[in-house]
Amino acid sequence: MKVGIIGATGYGGLELIRFLHNHKEMAELHLFTSSEEGVSFSQKFGHLTHIVDHTLQKIDNDVLAELDVVFTSTPAGVASKLMPSLIGKGPKLIDLSGDFRLKDSALYEKWYNKPAADAKAVAQSVYGLTEWNATAVKDAALIANPGCYPTATLLSVLPLIKHKLIDPSYLIVDAKSGISGAGNKPSQGTHFSEANEGFSIYKTNEHQHIPEIEQAIKMFAGADATITFNTHLVPMTRGILTTAYAPVMPNVSEQQLYECLQATYKNHPFVRVVQDANAISTGRVKGSNYCDMFVKVDPRTNRATIVSVIDNLVKGAAGQAIQNMNVQFGFNQMTGLDVVPLFI
Repeated sequence: MKVGIIGATGYGGLELIRFLHNHKEMAELHLFTSSEEGVSFSQKFGHLTHIVDHTLQKIDNDVLAELDVVFTSTPAGVASKLMPSLIGKGPKLIDLSGDFRLKDSALYEKWYNKPAADAKAVAQSVYGLTEWNATAVKDAALIANPGCYPTATLLSVLPLIKHKLIDPSYLIVDAKSGISGAGNKPSQGTHFSEANEGFSIYKTNEHQHIPEIEQAIKMFAGADATITFNTHLVPMTRGILTTAYAPVMPNVSEQQLYECLQATYKNHPFVRVVQDANAISTGRVKGSNYCDMFVKVDPRTNRATIVSVIDNLVKGAAGQAIQNMNVQFGFNQMTGLDVVPLFI
């Protein structure tokens, strides 16, 4: 495998490198930059000295076309300019930004406040929620890797909506993320002295992942949902915890919800359904591609509480992207990703 990464110096790119370094099928790794051509990667990231000493390369379509797979781990609005000209030219394309996730161009422009990608390219893209779309992923030329918040949310609620066990009309999702979700470009909101010892809400009712979640609920569960979704910044480096609330359908028990999740994911190695709420923690999936989930019903309100945790940089970004690559090329999904969570 000859692999290229555009945007390798961001957190998502670093995680791609960490997992691909131990991927038994990878023979060549090419790291591309728009501004630091000729710089040694380990010069920028000292922890990779004598491990990844690659020289950062200029983005060149002729070079990219010779690779087997190209990942773009770039800010929104970049991949939409780079990817369309490469579709069908050789490499499989996996985009970790949001440029190809929303099928409705008007929705993209409204929520991202950027011009939409080429409509033909968007139409060709496949939404890469691996556990739900592996068949389409296998034949895809361009994969739109899901966002971190949607991954945690969708994996936990889709089975229950699809099997009509909860009512998606009143779905509320409370989501919390570590600071690495904001990327490695410093800002006032992520500055240590302002984020540390604090807990804040951001993009109230305006997060760009809202239409992505609603689109996927329609796509995979066949249900229309207008969700209430809010995000919070937690003073930790990585991890996402989503708590979803929805009414339980008549005559549905908590045990049925649990069994539905278990049955849905029994053959999916990266999803773990637990029965003990004390086993749910971002620390228990840290550094790994696992998604843990838990469900409980409040008999007073007849609402289900569905909790999900992932590492935002792994299952929410680089890990899922490599999982999709494995599906595309017929490898075991766990290849390169079979690591024990860090926990401490």
